[in-house]
Amino acid sequence: MTDTTPARLLKLLSLLQTPREWPGGELAERLDVTPRTIRRDIDRLRELGYPVEASRGSAGGYRLVAGAALPPLVLDDEEAVAIAVGLRAGAGHAIEGVDEASVRALAKLEQVLPARLRHRVSSLQNATVPLARGDGSTIDPRTLTTLASAATGQERLRFAYRSREGTETRRQVEPYRLVSTGRRWYLVAYDLLREDWRTFRVDRVSEPFATGARFTPRPLPGESGGADGGGAEDAARYFARSMAGRQPELRLDVWFAAPTEFVVARLPPTLGVPEPVPGPDGENPGGEDSGNGCRLRSSCTDSLEWVALRLALVDCEFTVQGPPELVEHLERLGARLTRAAGAPR
Repeated sequence: MTDTTPARLLKLLSLLQTPREWPGGELAERLDVTPRTIRRDIDRLRELGYPVEASRGSAGGYRLVAGAALPPLVLDDEEAVAIAVGLRAGAGHAIEGVDEASVRALAKLEQVLPARLRHRVSSLQNATVPLARGDGSTIDPRTLTTLASAATGQERLRFAYRSREGTETRRQVEPYRLVSTGRRWYLVAYDLLREDWRTFRVDRVSEPFATGARFTPRPLPGESGGADGGGAEDAARYFARSMAGRQPELRLDVWFAAPTEFVVARLPPTLGVPEPVPGPDGENPGGEDSGNGCRLRSSCTDSLEWVALRLALVDCEFTVQGPPELVEHLERLGARLTRAAGAPR
């Protein structure tokens, strides 16, 4: 006779992961076994590391509680589809806080999804029109999961890449880590054809293909650890150094006529955190009724255009003390917007 215990345990675990207390008799009825069998199965789950709590009495029962470690989850079809769609939506737009760990989770989930569920996830994704944030790049989540899986599995990748100038090239790389800046994803990898390390903007990657060829991770320049030693932190430091060499640094000095909490909630953390201070030279550029202000003094390597846009989106009066090139860009932008508002209709 076929042993049905593993299948029964999975079904029992699925029921217990519903946030409620299950009477033993109801569990026995649902699984078509005796209460004694339920007690034995509960003991087996506990031996496997699932913290199942039992309460005594006529109203007693079983429920799964939080433990010291996360045991494997059992998801039904609807739950699996919902999680995959949510992770895809977040990862595809590089939402701040949805970092490499989220992409790895998505890669693991999609790897084990049955074909029928993968089709449902893709159908839902294709039928959904996202609200663009205007300061990031839309990425096909399948590209992210392919890159993440290859980096985790230490598997060489091939893909097409479009440079800033629009030049198309084919690359073969050893992927190291994905890095999220909050509005864009980047891949840190060793380029086999150029025999050097490179960072690739993921929104410019297309047709990624894992070759199946394994590799031993190389240490990043200036880092002693490989994939087993501080890999994510090493990649973040290398990426920061790489970006600093490409884009001139902007030393921001901006005063906002709004409380610090208001500005922090609307300003990307990558631009820094303002501190509460009075206006420049003790004045209040926002006027007497503007309330307390705050001042942002930080450095970044973002473009003038993006920084100007993000400052304007804070939606309060502000004064830029520096750098001079940002002041000049805002003057040109302001004149252009003024002309646009006064154009004949």
